Amino acid sequence: MSAIWAKYNALLEAQPLLTKALTSLTGFSVGDILAQCFIEGKDKPYDPMRTIRMGSFGFLLHGTTGHYFYGFLDSKLPGTKPVTVATKVAIDQTIWNPIFGCMFFGYLNLVEGKTWDDYTTKIKTDLKTAVMGSWAVWVPAHTINFAFVPPSQRLLYINTIQIGYNIFLSFLGNKDPEAAKKLEEKEL
Repeated sequence: MSAIWAKYNALLEAQPLLTKALTSLTGFSVGDILAQCFIEGKDKPYDPMRTIRMGSFGFLLHGTTGHYFYGFLDSKLPGTKPVTVATKVAIDQTIWNPIFGCMFFGYLNLVEGKTWDDYTTKIKTDLKTAVMGSWAVWVPAHTINFAFVPPSQRLLYINTIQIGYNIFLSFLGNKDPEAAKKLEEKEL
């Protein structure tokens, strides 16, 4: 296991952006596989294209933007004093979190060939849930992250937590907002 860890750190040192992108690809793919196989109904067949979409989001957007965002945050707010950690968590959750949610839903909308109206409906119906759901996971996770995790390891730590959170995101991202709206209207 220590050889794998050493190899990962060597790759992180040599090619940080690619390594973080591949780490996010893995985290998003595993999260979606778990969501499809164990959380969602057994009546739905496994959709490999959905996993590819989720994994490609991790590779193309999450890993890359996370590399730059957390690098920027650490450069502007260095250190692990409680006020610094609290400021980083607040910035992450009030600024980056909604931007991330818009990117996530927008990416899925784009790769699924949906319309702008579909995207705005998704944002209206699910962004608030995604952001508020994030607070329960990421406020404590990022408090630990910014206080104890070395900057070079942040995305690996995030992706470890992200696997569980991705089950929620995968479910939410692939939920049909029109079906939910019709069900809500039917219940009224």
